[in-house]
Amino acid sequence: MWTREAFGDFSGFIAAWTYWMCNLPYFAGVLYFGAASALSAFGPRAQALAANPLYYVAFAVVWLVIITLLNIRGVDAGKWLNNVGSLGSLLPLTVLLLLAAASYWRFGPATHIAAASLVPHWTLRNAVFWSSVFFAFTGIEAGSAMGDEIQNPRRVIPWAILVGGSILAIGYIAGTAALLVALPSQAVSGPDGFVNGIHRLSAHLGLGWLLAPVALLVALNAIGGAAANLSSTSRLPFVAGIHHYLPSAFGWIHPRYRTPWVAIGVYGLAGMVVALLGQAGTTVRGAYDVLVSMAVISTFLPFLFVFAAMIRLQDRPAGPEVRRVPGGRPVAITLASIGLVSTALTIVLSVFPAGDETNKPLAIAKVVGGTLVLVGAGVAVFLASRRKGRRLASGDLKR
Repeated sequence: MWTREAFGDFSGFIAAWTYWMCNLPYFAGVLYFGAASALSAFGPRAQALAANPLYYVAFAVVWLVIITLLNIRGVDAGKWLNNVGSLGSLLPLTVLLLLAAASYWRFGPATHIAAASLVPHWTLRNAVFWSSVFFAFTGIEAGSAMGDEIQNPRRVIPWAILVGGSILAIGYIAGTAALLVALPSQAVSGPDGFVNGIHRLSAHLGLGWLLAPVALLVALNAIGGAAANLSSTSRLPFVAGIHHYLPSAFGWIHPRYRTPWVAIGVYGLAGMVVALLGQAGTTVRGAYDVLVSMAVISTFLPFLFVFAAMIRLQDRPAGPEVRRVPGGRPVAITLASIGLVSTALTIVLSVFPAGDETNKPLAIAKVVGGTLVLVGAGVAVFLASRRKGRRLASGDLKR
């Protein structure tokens, strides 16, 4: 809405479109993480699939089918998966922290950490990592879309962002430190980094039985994350269908379940296609990195519009329902400028492939090409809707 107000309908639609589309690579990426975690729960034999692309693609596609069908059935049918998945968040992190504390006290860390190593080194390899750090704090803004369903949203949402952001920061810092106690730094990243840390720590402490339940909880959390994002954002194409930005079929309601089944079904199917394309021609780790990079870029594109709109709209008078940034126009422009620059850098850095990528040109082509396809599809849809609108208006005038 801010973007449309500041720059017009086209910018507003593209900002919304990229916000919808960012979940397509995210679905596959988070389900790859869940697939890697699930393997650890079934012993050494299952690890034979750890580098098998077919397993990861099948895991992602099957769960996307299940999630899509549940959401077509209705929110009551789909929400149980979200709720069960939430169990795999705080509990595994708590177990990791406790195991890391016990292991550090008994054996010391697997990674040597000196004061000098805590100082950031300004290299391109480290800079690429920043994009993932910024990406970790996205998603909180989605709560504002449910303002009509939150009691006293003007008070609750800012506090929720502050508390949620603080918990995220503490959790990521503490979790990373715990993993570095268990594993060398080069083994922490990737789709299986978390469960590898649990595996190493539980084995050192003679608590190997903990691995299976914790790994399953982590896998459930990944599935729940995909389910929650599909549940919320799949309704947005439905609204676009009603307002004729997308074909009218997107606005159809299922006669029995009363859900926007076409919008949900197409959205889920698109996530499956992206999973298949992301895996093409690369390793499991390469596909995971490509999917994460695509998710980061497409997630941050709408933020470019939002921060730019925030700067442009500061000269306009605010209505009584608008909540201004404390400190007024200078503070708002400063914060928006920081956000704009950080967002642009994040997008650029996300294009660079990981150091261990075996086919870097292909990885860059897939990230850039896939993002251009997502944005280009949005441009085509907008132009088609405009042409349709002009034809309808012309027909009305003739009548």
